Amino acid sequence: MTEKQSPWRNPWVLGWVGLVVVFLLANFVMIYLAITKNPGLVVDNYYERGQDYEKNMLKRQARNPGWKMKLNAPEFVDVAVPTRYSIKITDKQGYPVSPDSVTFHAYRPANSKLDFSVPMQVIDSGVFEADVSFPLLGVWDILVSAKDGEDEYNLPHRISAGVK
Repeated sequence: MTEKQSPWRNPWVLGWVGLVVVFLLANFVMIYLAITKNPGLVVDNYYERGQDYEKNMLKRQARNPGWKMKLNAPEFVDVAVPTRYSIKITDKQGYPVSPDSVTFHAYRPANSKLDFSVPMQVIDSGVFEADVSFPLLGVWDILVSAKDGEDEYNLPHRISAGVK
């Protein structure tokens, strides 16, 4: 008479149990990291901001003066090295425009704590410049914002700092 072996001694059973344990452990680690390391990229008043955006979208489109904004960005941006960015703003006919203020905003998609803004200085009629230094290697979203009274006009751009 042969004795039956325990299924826990079979390498296939042990392999499948091991895969299930690794899968569950990996999920618990990801859940823990998602809760404790949240970068906080969601704004607190997202619903109100969305409603305001929808209400004012048609008003903004009706008031749009048709400005043309051209960003002069360098091909390569190094980390922690000041780099000059300039923007030229013209109207529909190509004449320079002088808004009330122009601001260079840099957003880090992976961590909102690293976001920063730099006011751009007037160099010439319709031309604004700022020296910007990115603190970390990687992708940055740039938004150049020109304010004229209550109205704001934006030009987006994306760069990779320190990557050739």
